[in-house]
Amino acid sequence: MIATTVRVPELGWYGNGELELDFPASWQVSVCRMRGHDLPCLDDAAVRDAFSRPLGALTIRELARGRRQVAILFDDMSRPTRAARLVPCILEELEAAGITDEQVRFIAAVGAHGALTRLDYVKKLGEAVLKRFPVYNHNHYENCMYLGETSRGTPVAVNTEVMRCDLKIGIGCILPHRLTGFSGGGKIILPGVASMDTIAAHHGDLMAKALASGTDLGIGLGMFDENPLRLDVAEAAAMAGLDMKVDSVVNGRGETAGLFVGEPLSAHIEGVKMAREVYASQAQGTPDVVVLNAYCKANEAPLAMPVLPQMLGDRRADVVLIANAPEGQVTHYAARSFGRNLGGRLWFPRISLPDNVNRLILLTRYPDRSAVDWLAPRESIIWAETWPEVSDRLKDCHGESTTVAVVPDATMQYFPA
Repeated sequence: MIATTVRVPELGWYGNGELELDFPASWQVSVCRMRGHDLPCLDDAAVRDAFSRPLGALTIRELARGRRQVAILFDDMSRPTRAARLVPCILEELEAAGITDEQVRFIAAVGAHGALTRLDYVKKLGEAVLKRFPVYNHNHYENCMYLGETSRGTPVAVNTEVMRCDLKIGIGCILPHRLTGFSGGGKIILPGVASMDTIAAHHGDLMAKALASGTDLGIGLGMFDENPLRLDVAEAAAMAGLDMKVDSVVNGRGETAGLFVGEPLSAHIEGVKMAREVYASQAQGTPDVVVLNAYCKANEAPLAMPVLPQMLGDRRADVVLIANAPEGQVTHYAARSFGRNLGGRLWFPRISLPDNVNRLILLTRYPDRSAVDWLAPRESIIWAETWPEVSDRLKDCHGESTTVAVVPDATMQYFPA
């Protein structure tokens, strides 16, 4: 009997390959691709056009004239942004304004994540940038300047090196986000280059206040317009004086399919209009098994799980989570554990499987026993290193007849009602 084969993307920063998943031909398998899965990558002319016509702002060369120091912020390896394609346009604009290399520095806006290495810098920015400019990691525990509170009470402290610069440019991408609806925009500031106290107050305290008041939080994947966390981020970015944002919308292979350059809020709002369509996906039927591939955020694989309520409602299913990240799961100083019963200030011990999950199979060729500390108790997870292992377990449970939904990248898709 001929098997049904589905190919999902993997290893975005390691050759950008595919993983083959074979299912029995008697199984009913649906692939839930996002609408923009096959969008073409922008060519160089389209990229340059976005920089020549910024949204709600002057061009970078016009903004840069007379400025003394420039900070270029970029997101980390848990995001698919191909910054190396965009940086040359920024540097050309700065050079046209008379800005010298000595006036420019790059800062990795890692938020509460672990520091990047030089190998990461090269993947993200390109070797040429490392030869010309200093590149720094943000340190969320030290050297942050207090700027005041947002209208929602979040104390805002931002990287002092960033604040000493009078031109601040951010490079990032827009993806569905479980807290702010969509990422991008001011998130390059909060959490990107904010202090741990600011990050904890925004991620934790602001939600706690809303819960205590009994109000509808208005947060979740794709929930953007009145999202209080998103609005708080935008306010913090304005307080920090973020001048220009460069935000990508990506296709199913993480390539730049849309580019929004301009005043941070204006560019973000326009970019989200495209993102709503590109990442929107449709659940099909009532699957007994859901396969969630983590591709763009393979090193933050638990971020694939929030699509389950959107796909299943109150129903439950067996879930396969694919997390092939050679570097392992990203260090998160706020939300992950640092011992058997110790963790960052937003970490808490998981005592059960997530909602909607009957059985959870974690498929990874790069096993890391501490990697599930923000997902489920270790003993409740079924570990597998190859797809045949997963397939055998599923056949043992479901026999020769079942329904399967495959999500090619559950870390960048969402399922609107």
